Amino acid sequence: MPLKFRPAEPRDAELAVPLIYSSGPAAFDYAFKRAGLSAEGFLHAAFLDGAGMFGYPRHWVGEFGGKVVAAGTGYSGEVNFRNMLSASRQIFLCYGPVSAVPVMINGLRLEQIIQPPPKQTYYLAHLGVAEGMRGEGIGTRLVEHLLKLGKAAGFQLAALDVAASNPQAQALYERLGFCVVDERVSALPGIANHRYMTRAF
Repeated sequence: MPLKFRPAEPRDAELAVPLIYSSGPAAFDYAFKRAGLSAEGFLHAAFLDGAGMFGYPRHWVGEFGGKVVAAGTGYSGEVNFRNMLSASRQIFLCYGPVSAVPVMINGLRLEQIIQPPPKQTYYLAHLGVAEGMRGEGIGTRLVEHLLKLGKAAGFQLAALDVAASNPQAQALYERLGFCVVDERVSALPGIANHRYMTRAF
């Protein structure tokens, strides 16, 4: 059966959210694991909420044999402010006013390493492939699909971040034409340095 990509829907949450989480578990845990709520719990709520960078309308899923096996998103810095407002609202709803503050502070610290994209850049994020399907070329096809969308939207530059502790993912992105242009050093516990990679369309 062929791999098919389609816009994510609320019904995809059970399979898509773990894939989104798998794209950066250490970073998600640093920001969102607090007050008895797991990072996946927050991502699940935000995915179903639908707004911002974690909402289902922003994501695409890859379906194989009727099962979601890949997920990812692409967006530009033009929506950074809206994403921030949506994430802030979701954080307050999930954690309450007391616990929301340290969650937001950790998010801002993390943004020093994984920074919001520039306005005219098409940024790929939350790229995840089901564990049993890795090494089958699905990650390549997911990135290619998102790049096609970015090109059709008129962007001239694509970008993404990859943890320095994930050389396999970096090698995949390099095969697809991405080059490291910056390395952001992390002093945060459990968070590796991150490399900012770009490629022209």
